[in-house]
Amino acid sequence: MAESALYVYVSHQRGRQISVLRMSNATGELNKLQDVPVAGNAMPMAVSPDRRFLFTALRTEPFSIASFAIDGASGMLTHLGYAPAAESAAYICTDRAGRFLFSACNPSERSRRTGLVSVSAIGPHGFVHAPHQVIRTPPKAHATLPDPSNRFVFVSSCDGDVMVRYAFDAAAGLLDPDVLPPLLVQPESGPRHFVFHPNNRFMYLLNEYDASIYAYTYDVRAGAFSEIQIASTLPPNFTKEQSARAADLHFTPDGKWLYASVRASLTLAVFRVDAMTGRLTSAGHFPTVDEPRGFNIDPFGRYLLAAGLRANSLAAYRIDPDTGALGKLAEYPTAEGPNWIEFVRLP
Repeated sequence: MAESALYVYVSHQRGRQISVLRMSNATGELNKLQDVPVAGNAMPMAVSPDRRFLFTALRTEPFSIASFAIDGASGMLTHLGYAPAAESAAYICTDRAGRFLFSACNPSERSRRTGLVSVSAIGPHGFVHAPHQVIRTPPKAHATLPDPSNRFVFVSSCDGDVMVRYAFDAAAGLLDPDVLPPLLVQPESGPRHFVFHPNNRFMYLLNEYDASIYAYTYDVRAGAFSEIQIASTLPPNFTKEQSARAADLHFTPDGKWLYASVRASLTLAVFRVDAMTGRLTSAGHFPTVDEPRGFNIDPFGRYLLAAGLRANSLAAYRIDPDTGALGKLAEYPTAEGPNWIEFVRLP
């Protein structure tokens, strides 16, 4: 049986395009297949659970969500259309069934101290519709994800130092506007991105301003969290007093290693994860491209790609399965402002 093909999708904040590349399973080498122009600054992306569609948020006015079909044989994209977004979307994702798209949005006027979370239907042919529900959140909403059961949706608020929790009706595609008790962090931490462990028993929240990771146990029945640890993603020699600007975090598929990017130090931090307790143990810090706003890990857990937003390049690394260490393989020039990376395995 032929091995699955790996495709990489990279959005470009200033280049206003999505690039499609194919990655070699054996070597991690990248080869460009396609550049797809879009009508704005392409930033966060999401892939449907069935891997048939890709969505990206355009963060220039008029704010919109672009929908694409993924060719199952070639990995190339066909543009399906644009739909209006509630505001400038910092993060998008689908629900677990792929029927709805959630967006964490921020008003373009920073003086408006609020955030938004919106819900849009995804049509059977992959086209995202205009939002049918918009709810205000604390300021600078930065990420949103459904829980593993698809019964709850969470939104991180960078400037509110809080994660808000909503019950989700997956049949109607509606969030309950009466929020559940929020999840609080230390003031001026800056909750940004968060991920669930592959075993669904733990959740990890990366804070932008102090570069901390909060580890929690997760009760899927109640949608409730219990804090178990706070770890730092900063390298030992980091001395700057301004925001650490931690950005993104991802697991290897086996849940053994957790990686986080820190823009101020231009590093990727790696942690060993105890699958029984959820606790993190630092396994090193690795220099990377300027600046690592987005990165991702391939579906087999062998390679990590980091986007250099200011370097205009992609850095490819091989992951050591025994130590979590990153060995740099190559660096590839890109269009201006690579921002977000998604992997898709086909077929």
